[in-house]
Amino acid sequence: MDTTWLYAINRLARATGWAHPLVLGYADFGVALFAAFLVVGWWMARRRGSAQQMAAVWCAGLAVLAAVAINQPLVALAARPRPYTAHPDLLILAHRSTDWSFPSDHATMAGAAAAGLWFASRRLGQITAVAALFMAFSRVYIGAHYPGDVLAGLAVGAATAIIVYALAHRRLTRLAALVARTRLRPLVAGRLAVAG
Repeated sequence: MDTTWLYAINRLARATGWAHPLVLGYADFGVALFAAFLVVGWWMARRRGSAQQMAAVWCAGLAVLAAVAINQPLVALAARPRPYTAHPDLLILAHRSTDWSFPSDHATMAGAAAAGLWFASRRLGQITAVAALFMAFSRVYIGAHYPGDVLAGLAVGAATAIIVYALAHRRLTRLAALVARTRLRPLVAGRLAVAG
């Protein structure tokens, strides 16, 4: 099934040459967009003056770092060759890499950012989730990953974000409220309220 979907998406790539620069650019450099989403989340939390929302954004940032760190041993353990190694007849737009394919680091990062920001702002979480799905699709489109690689990456990232939020949110909310009472207050808010 994984190979069937890989070839279906590859046929789409062959038929949409006009989209190659856009999709390849996003697949390679779209990581910057997720960093921008985290900054937007921070800005929104700061403007709203919510210690809980600020803590959720911090959790999202930590989740991205933790998810990529967790993913590295999984990649080494699975040791799955890249599609362009196993299927030389594919149209390959990706820059060839020597590392393994499963799970996708890009999808892991995107899944963590999307799930993490969902806790800070539903709307921003939804926008980030759409961007994460497109990141996952783009990695298959350029021939860098199988569909299963990106689905696993999204799942690893989202699960990590949920765990980080569950473990750290309460403590980080207290930290955000504490920071608001110091000279670093402008980093978190002019007025920081702790709900509940």
